[in-house]
Amino acid sequence: MDDRYPTDVLAAGWRERNTKTLAEVPAERDTVVEVAEDGFCGAVTSVEGGLVELEDRAGRRRMFPLGPGFLIDGEAVRLAAPPVAPAAAGRARTASGSFAVADQRARIARPSRILVEGKHDAELVEKVWGDDLRVEGVVVEYLEGVDLLSGLLEAEPPTAERRYGVLVDHLVPGSKEARIAADVARSRHGAHVRIVGHPFIDVWQCVTPRAVGITAWPEVPRGLDWKTGVCRGLGWPARDKADLARAWQRILASVHSYRDLEPALLGRVEELIDFVTA
Repeated sequence: MDDRYPTDVLAAGWRERNTKTLAEVPAERDTVVEVAEDGFCGAVTSVEGGLVELEDRAGRRRMFPLGPGFLIDGEAVRLAAPPVAPAAAGRARTASGSFAVADQRARIARPSRILVEGKHDAELVEKVWGDDLRVEGVVVEYLEGVDLLSGLLEAEPPTAERRYGVLVDHLVPGSKEARIAADVARSRHGAHVRIVGHPFIDVWQCVTPRAVGITAWPEVPRGLDWKTGVCRGLGWPARDKADLARAWQRILASVHSYRDLEPALLGRVEELIDFVTA
């Protein structure tokens, strides 16, 4: 008799035997792809940290993990990070727009410091100005609130050789931040401390809406935590701190250079770098 079952159907590899191999396509900028799960269709704008950002015709931007789950011309594909292009001729530039310094080790840290109000501020400054700061030997530290500045200055007083440049959120006339800045300027430490700031409630707003793929940052009612209100206004999850952390990583991933930041922040950071390296 003929054996109707000549092979073991449960032999190793039986799951993969009929699996279709997907073509791997580099996620090159402007490549138009469709997300198989929900039909979102857009052009690739960036790839970073294992995520690809797509922008549709309406200017809406969303981020997705690289890998399977995408369609190109109706065919299922696996998106992969594009190959790193060789350095172009001429002098390269850093994310801040400065000329890159090739083959130079980071300088030993200066006594002077740039202080920022929170972790998100520090991460944003590092992403755009990190290369410049390492060349200059400038360390960025965060205060967790400008209210703590006076105590830090008393514990570790600034000098002509140890200057502090301080970046403050929401530094506008009449604000608590402005009063603290004025008090420090009048104090015995004022000559060696430079406090500057941007007018936005939080450093999130220093990233341009265009970079994030939104038309504008939402208005948040008084009494509601600002970050929570922003996430709700944009339709992002905002149940807990983990959701807010993911929202910030999404915003930070949209920043590729100084062009993605508001001028109100750019000039102030450059001013502090000049102050602590003078």
